[in-house]
Order: sequence, then structure tokens, then C-alpha cells
Amino acid sequence: MTSPPAWFSAALADAGQERRITVEGTPIAYRAWGDPADRTIALVHGGGAHSRWWDHIAPMLARGWRVLAVDMSGHGDSGRRPSYSLDTWAREVLAVVADAGDAASSVVIGHSMGGLATLRLASLFGSQIAGAVAIDSPVRDLAPEDRAARQHRAFGPLRVYPTREDILARFRPIPDQPVLSYIAEHVAATSIRPAEGGWTWKFDPRIFARDHLTPELLTRLDCRVALFRAESGLVTPQQGEVMYDRLGRVAPVIEIPAAGHHIMLDQPIALAAALRTLLSDWDHSIPHR
Repeated sequence: MTSPPAWFSAALADAGQERRITVEGTPIAYRAWGDPADRTIALVHGGGAHSRWWDHIAPMLARGWRVLAVDMSGHGDSGRRPSYSLDTWAREVLAVVADAGDAASSVVIGHSMGGLATLRLASLFGSQIAGAVAIDSPVRDLAPEDRAARQHRAFGPLRVYPTREDILARFRPIPDQPVLSYIAEHVAATSIRPAEGGWTWKFDPRIFARDHLTPELLTRLDCRVALFRAESGLVTPQQGEVMYDRLGRVAPVIEIPAAGHHIMLDQPIALAAALRTLLSDWDHSIPHR
């Protein structure tokens, strides 16, 4: 095991404040860092993931910002629904942002499937937020977690593992990629819950039976928008160009070097630095209309 560096240990020491609201009859959990008087960043996880994937990223963004990390329904510590959709998740994220402060000055940042929910939020409610960022969110193709679920390679009916050690040994990001071991260990440890007979995962497998976001659903948005792609991720340069065109050729496409799809697991500092740079630029520039 690689010992965590000082910056990571310091980030985890700031665990954020746990909060919970009810959206359309379902409890939605989120965590909050920073001064409630500041503008808001909302961080949205990918499919099968949860808010704790952002534990080491959120404190690095909470300088002049109130940072929220959301558990969408069917994930993490939020409740479950009979069915799921990008539209429902978009409304959940908007409700969390409104609960925490001024939605009009907020920026929503989503990874993978969470980026699709973020883009859907921006298309439905763009005038109610300041900006949207999608991180390695493949709009043209199925997200990797969706493909793995449909091919029955992962995310099937939840198994119960007899010991905590057994289930932690099964944790793998999908698609699999090199990761920083100390981050993966933290994410794995926060992805499980006790169950009768042992331990199981927190997500609801039904989250993958939902609608998908295609390029035809992308259009010019009523808020600022940016697209991030990992150099070794899922959004190819060609897909980035398609999304750029669909969004009115005003959304920058920013590449994170040497990163796999799960950027927060292998290049967290580069991701945080790129996000901070983008937000600083938005503070000092005029959006195209």
C-alpha cells in the first residue's frame, strides 16, 4: 500500500457537512464544504458511484466557493426510486443547489453519467444556473458503466459478500484503469454498506435501465458550458468536436493529459487545477451569446 501524501490526508480531514433533503418523495443526501455565503459548485458523480468520489477534490475547490457533492437517487446514501431518468437526476441536483444557496450563481460539474445529467440539467434549466461542466461524458455512446451492465459484466443483482475484506477486494473502476491506490481504497471503503449476511454495494442496479443523452438532444444552452476529456478516456477528440458543434461552438473542450476516464482517481490535482482555472476564467470573461 502506498502511503497517502499530505495533501490527500489533509483533504480527507475536512469531511464536509452531511445534509439531506427530499426531492419528489425520495431522500437525497449531499455533502457540503466551504462558506455558505459563497457561490456554489455542485459535483455530480458517475453511474454506480457516489458523492465520496469527490472527497479529495471538493476541499481543493472550496476557496471562495461553497462546494456540494450530491448522491443522486439510487446511489450512495440517497433513497431509491421505482425508476430513474436523467431528467429526474437533473431536478435532484437543481434542488440540492437551491437548498444550499443561490442557484443562479452556481456551477454544476458532472463526471461520466453525472456529466450527462449535468448537461440535461443545463438544457432544461440553464437559465437558473451560471454554468455546467461535463467531464469525460460520452454523449454519443453508452457510458462504460451502462455498457458493462447491459453486457452483464458488472452492476448486476447485488451480491452479499461475507466479509468487508472480500467486498473491498472486488472494487474496480469501470472501465478499469491505473489509479492512485490510496484514493481507490478510500472510494471502495465508502462504496459499501452492511447487509444481512455480510456486505454489499450501495448502488441500485436499476439505475442503468434509463434513458440516454444523444447528440441530437444537445443544443445551445442558457448558461456557460465547458467539456473536459481525459487523454486516455472515453470522449475522443472527434466526439468532443461533435459536442462542441451541437453546443453552438462556444463550449471549450479541455483535455487532461495522461488521465484515464476516472480522472479523480489518477490525476486529481490536474483535474482540480483545470477546474479552478476554468472558473477563474469565467469570472473574468464575458460569455458568448
